[in-house]
Amino acid sequence: MSNEISLLTRLQNSDTKHEAFRELISTYKERLYMHIRTLVLNHDDTDDVLQEAFIKIYQNIDTFKGNSQLFSWMYRIATNQALDFLKQKSKKHNLLDGEIGEYLVSQLEADSLFDGDEAELLLQKAIATLPQKQQLVFKMRYYEDLDYQSISEILDTSVGALKASYHHAVKKIELFLESN
Repeated sequence: MSNEISLLTRLQNSDTKHEAFRELISTYKERLYMHIRTLVLNHDDTDDVLQEAFIKIYQNIDTFKGNSQLFSWMYRIATNQALDFLKQKSKKHNLLDGEIGEYLVSQLEADSLFDGDEAELLLQKAIATLPQKQQLVFKMRYYEDLDYQSISEILDTSVGALKASYHHAVKKIELFLESN
């Protein structure tokens, strides 16, 4: 934790901000990339969203109050950037609410760089049928192995509500997989 405090102090000092920000990117780039990738599925889109998230982090680091961990704050920004991106993509392709997941999976199927197998593709199709909040919670627990407390800080939702969302998501995914 003291490393995070030291980094934050350097980020909020105009003399050391640029160097500290390079360190922040180096430290968190891979984790944030993987998080965004689970949400938007496409590599190029993930790179774009990650870049936008780091820009927003850089622009707003001086307003970070320390009410949560720096990591949680950055995850929240990355999550919001990914959700905004999906909203824009949905509008661009004239998709109704809930159809963006199916669209992304269809794009994933057509992606020659997709290295997942049929089981992963089927799981992605099942996840796409979930409401957005359940998708987020499921992906953060299943793919990123985040504990409920961390997800609670990132999504600003109670641990109890997150556990219920995850439980419902798992049940719906199980039903989907059984019927397919």
